[in-house]
Amino acid sequence: MTEALPFVDEHRVLVSAPAFVVWSALAAQIPQFAGSETFVRLLGASPNRASGEPIAKGATLPGFRVAEAVPGHRLRLTGRHHFSRYELLLTLAEHPGGTLLSASTYAAFPWPHGRVYRLIVIGSRIHRALVIRLLRNVRRRAERAATGG
Repeated sequence: MTEALPFVDEHRVLVSAPAFVVWSALAAQIPQFAGSETFVRLLGASPNRASGEPIAKGATLPGFRVAEAVPGHRLRLTGRHHFSRYELLLTLAEHPGGTLLSASTYAAFPWPHGRVYRLIVIGSRIHRALVIRLLRNVRRRAERAATGG
C-alpha cells in the first residue's frame, strides 16, 4: 500500500520459543487465518486467491498480499475490498523468555458502506477475536515445536 492507513488496533503474545520457530508456526497458521476464496470474492477482495509460498514476499492469500517478509522479524500483509483497504503487520521481537509476537492492524473504511462494515467487523470485536486466535494458535504451535511435542 502506498498511503498510510489509520491505526486500528494491536495485540501481542509472548511465545516461549525462539523467533525462527515462531516464524515457522506463523507460516503454518497464516493460510488458515486468510479468508475463504468464496467469502473474499463476495467482498470483492484483491487478491482473492492463494499463490506462491504462504509468507514469501509477493505471495497471495485470499484477501491478502505479502507486501513484506523478513523471516524471523516481520510480515506485512495488505489487501482491499469494496469496504476497506487494510494492512496487518506481524512483528517478532526477542524478549526475555522467548519471542514477543505482535499484530498491528491499519485500515481505512471509506464511504458509508465502509463505516457500516467497520461497525460490523471492528465494533463487534470479530476482528479482535480472529487476530487473538491467530496469535494464540501460533504460540501453541511454536511452543509445541520448541519442546518437541
